[in-house]
Amino acid sequence: MNSRDRILGRVRRALADVREEPGGELPYADAVPRAYLREHGDRTPAETVDLLAANLADYRARVHRCTEDDLPSLLARLLREHGSASLLVPPGLEPGWLAETDVERVEDRAESTPYDLDRVDSVLTGCAVAVAETGTLVLDGGPDQGRRRITLVPDHHICVVRVPEQVVSSVPRALDRLSPGRPLTWISGPSATSDIELDRVEGVHGPRTLEVVLLG
Repeated sequence: MNSRDRILGRVRRALADVREEPGGELPYADAVPRAYLREHGDRTPAETVDLLAANLADYRARVHRCTEDDLPSLLARLLREHGSASLLVPPGLEPGWLAETDVERVEDRAESTPYDLDRVDSVLTGCAVAVAETGTLVLDGGPDQGRRRITLVPDHHICVVRVPEQVVSSVPRALDRLSPGRPLTWISGPSATSDIELDRVEGVHGPRTLEVVLLG
């Protein structure tokens, strides 16, 4: 018996008393009690958004707030300040967001190589959900987010979060909204590591700069 067999054997024993449904599936959601807190504290939607902003900033993300009308000018300013000449754009991104910038648009193409993506200055996406308690953005490959790799290679990522509708308090609340069958990317601040002598180094395995726009 190898390790895989032992682990699967433990799973089978743990689920031995779970009755099979008529369709042949086991009701796993009901098999394990989940008595833990689904969120901590009682916050208003505005307080939840404030907590998200504070935790994002604590992770050294740059947080901006604006209305729908002000978004095009804000995005144009962020790209200009970063010195971006090219911008990777997912296929489902709202065209009006880039109405005030003439930066070169690069399409999210399946045939793009990592070297192609590395030559792009910035990437702009929406998000699926944002978690306030952990300061985390979750992308699920939706039309306004594109393939996972486009947010992992370019050095500058701008992510637009609609508030308060895309903001939840906790990870369990976020999981309620997400499909395990989609490619989920969980982002808590810019890419960073302290593996070498505990010195923080940013941009090792993802964007060095993360800018989050709280739109609403």
